[in-house]
Amino acid sequence: MSTQTSTVAHGAPDPSGPEGGQGTRTGLRGHPWLTLVTVAFGVAMVALDGTIVAIANPAIQDDLDASLADVQWITNGYLLALAVSLITAGKLGDRFGHRQTFLGGVVGFALASAAIGLSGSVALVITFRVLQGICGALLMPAALGLLRASFPAERLNAAIGIWGAVIGASTAAGPIVGGLLVEHKGWESVFFINVPVGALALVMGLVLLLDRRAKDAPRSFDLLGIVLLSGAMFCLVWAIIKAPDWHWGDAKTLGFLAVSVVAFALFGFWETKVKEPLLPMSMFRSVPLTAGTVLMVLMAFGFMGGIFFVTFYLQNVNGLSPVDSGLRLLPLTAMMIVASPLAGTVITKVGPRIPLVGAMVLAAVAMFGLSTLEANSGMGITSLWFALLGLGLAPVMVGATEVIVGNAPLQHAGVAGGLQQAAMQVGGSLGTAVLGAVMASRVGSELPHKWAEAKLPPLPEKKEAALKDAAEVGIAPVPKGTPEQMAQAIKHVVHDSFVSGMGLAFVCAGIVSVLAAGVAVFTSRGKNDAGPSVHV
Repeated sequence: MSTQTSTVAHGAPDPSGPEGGQGTRTGLRGHPWLTLVTVAFGVAMVALDGTIVAIANPAIQDDLDASLADVQWITNGYLLALAVSLITAGKLGDRFGHRQTFLGGVVGFALASAAIGLSGSVALVITFRVLQGICGALLMPAALGLLRASFPAERLNAAIGIWGAVIGASTAAGPIVGGLLVEHKGWESVFFINVPVGALALVMGLVLLLDRRAKDAPRSFDLLGIVLLSGAMFCLVWAIIKAPDWHWGDAKTLGFLAVSVVAFALFGFWETKVKEPLLPMSMFRSVPLTAGTVLMVLMAFGFMGGIFFVTFYLQNVNGLSPVDSGLRLLPLTAMMIVASPLAGTVITKVGPRIPLVGAMVLAAVAMFGLSTLEANSGMGITSLWFALLGLGLAPVMVGATEVIVGNAPLQHAGVAGGLQQAAMQVGGSLGTAVLGAVMASRVGSELPHKWAEAKLPPLPEKKEAALKDAAEVGIAPVPKGTPEQMAQAIKHVVHDSFVSGMGLAFVCAGIVSVLAAGVAVFTSRGKNDAGPSVHV
């Protein structure tokens, strides 16, 4: 990094550029810890929305007379828009400033949330969920870019630790908050809650956030790169979303995956030729940054893919309410809240490699432990594995983020933040789809066998297919008037088949976590200057 660039990055005004004077801290504006508090409100809004909406979906379906496919698109539309937009949104922050991008994302996300709550049709809900995804993509990389520019290297891990704790707490609180709101206020309140949170984040951002840009920040847009990357990401995530319906060997799934591979290859080639690339390929010359990105994909694959089944297990197999299910997950939440800041401190002292390897080993142990759960497993054993999983995940959320963002040049902090979030979204989508396919395959093979063993009467082909679909989410469809003994047998067969599928999915997640531990060996502390040490 040049002397001029370092000067601007450290907050001194650059009289020669159009951003001259923007980097000067005055009073509370630009204080790193106040910056962290401010971006935490925006990040919490997006993270909470990621899980709170799942609780509202049944109520939305009933109130708006929506089909199952419509309800799936309430989630898929958001996910697709978020995944496709993240890296481009990070580039916007690098070009126009992370403060402006963050505030724009906050305003857009809050307004889209209000529009969803006022929507009278499922089509409008889906449309505004897509807008939410785009605004969330603007907000998340900008938050990391602001932290990267505000904290010096020796404090960045601690800041990202608190940032990770906010995300973990907000994500895990979604089912509890969502259950309470839907039960007492209606599904619209799940979206309206974002309005006051967004308003608070906006006011704090206008008062406290300081825009800093490196002198060599990008000044043009790689439009072809945006088209190629967006197309590649769309085809990849679309194939993942549709694979459970189309099947992985279907021509349509393979076709979208093939187009995605070709588009990614063309994008990589183009990025080596254009003057100001969207995603500089030179960033991946950093082995730690590349390892951190792969680690984030694998971590999200195992965690999001595995934990996807837990809500079905708790509600449909154990018979818990949405609120009680959220409370059962409190050990996971609590450990992520406690361990994330501690992980930041430890990583600052010893570097990321040892904590990340150890954390993924702990996560693997937790995944293998969760694979041993039975239909009647009690709160004690589930709490143990959830707590261990939270203890393993927290350092990875903190450490992998710091490795990616900290090893990227300051002028590409937004792109690095987008890369980190995109890796997490793609990993989570892959995990949910692949482990969902593993789950469905095991349930499909176990259910007929267990049904026959229980000496239950054979079912017509259509009813057998409907039973399998229900069993994949742990639901035992017992017809009215069924004798009690037979009803109990049906529940036993369905729940045992579901738990068997969930167990295999968690074994796969555990194996992926072991692979992630191997990748973590190649991580190391960020080597690029992290910002203005005069602030702390």
